[in-house]
Amino acid sequence: MGRDEFSCLVFRELHAARDVWDDIVIATNPDEKTGRRGSHLSVSPLKLLGESLKVPVHTIPHTKPEFKHWKLPEPFSNAGNPPSMNHVVVTASFGRILPPSMLDMFAPTRRLNLHPSLLPAYRGPAPIQRAILNGEKETGVSVIEMLKWKQGIDAGAIWGTSRVPLHDGAMFPELRDTLAYVGGRLLVSVLRDMRVGKAESKPQPPVDSLPRAPSITAADSAVNFSTMSAESIVRRHRAISHQRPLITCLSSEKTVQLHSPYVLNTPPDSLSTVPGTSTFQKSTRTLVIRCADGSVLSVPLMKQEGKALMEAKDWWNGAKGLGLVHDGELKFLDEFNHLL
Repeated sequence: MGRDEFSCLVFRELHAARDVWDDIVIATNPDEKTGRRGSHLSVSPLKLLGESLKVPVHTIPHTKPEFKHWKLPEPFSNAGNPPSMNHVVVTASFGRILPPSMLDMFAPTRRLNLHPSLLPAYRGPAPIQRAILNGEKETGVSVIEMLKWKQGIDAGAIWGTSRVPLHDGAMFPELRDTLAYVGGRLLVSVLRDMRVGKAESKPQPPVDSLPRAPSITAADSAVNFSTMSAESIVRRHRAISHQRPLITCLSSEKTVQLHSPYVLNTPPDSLSTVPGTSTFQKSTRTLVIRCADGSVLSVPLMKQEGKALMEAKDWWNGAKGLGLVHDGELKFLDEFNHLL
């Protein structure tokens, strides 16, 4: 059970390991109409992969309430019979919580989830993003036993883990693919051990103060130059820009997206020390912005609300034309959550 690129890479590893399965089927999200007036059809990447590999693909209902009553494909829906130890359900970036009635079709030790973190750290739906945001130097993947919702999410016994270094500069897509590849191999290893009776699980230790991984929201994309250093803003870009561009706000209350930002180690001497103050630097052709701790952010591409993506020079000239630049500087707002 899965849906996205992470699921696809995991499934490729599983599909190639013909020694760990006799029959295999996919359950994934249905096609969705997106865009203006449903002009675009969004298809699950896992569905396309399954069809290309000639693997049976089953689509789940559109809504979560309907999913609770969805009947698993045969032979996994034999209600009233003891679950077969030869049947395994695996979820990887599925995005749905399996209801108790569905989990009961499988033995407790045959309900596996592949989670991209070193559990119990970063329980939740956005572990990769949160690890990058927090500047972690290491992350990893865990194969765990799925528990029923009331028993805890991402809290089941751990069947195996693999550690992965988190390099400086890693973007979300790159790290996601690495973790999926490593996770797929780990999953295959666990299944091989299960087939010969060698697999062992260990309960998760208490979470205490370990970091969690809540969903990424609009608030996570908002930049506050008074409280965030340039380095932390760049980390934020690396972590979430694939789903939400970073935004700041002008005095006119128009939001502006910041694209491809990087830390500027040699800022212009003339730049104010007040966080949020910016100017255009000709030598780098970027907008440079003072951040917390005296650091400076360099932004080569901007996208103002209602306008196209443009180079910093063109955006700066437009800002001057609107009277937003005074004495060669422009000030961004820190508080604008009411506009999100």
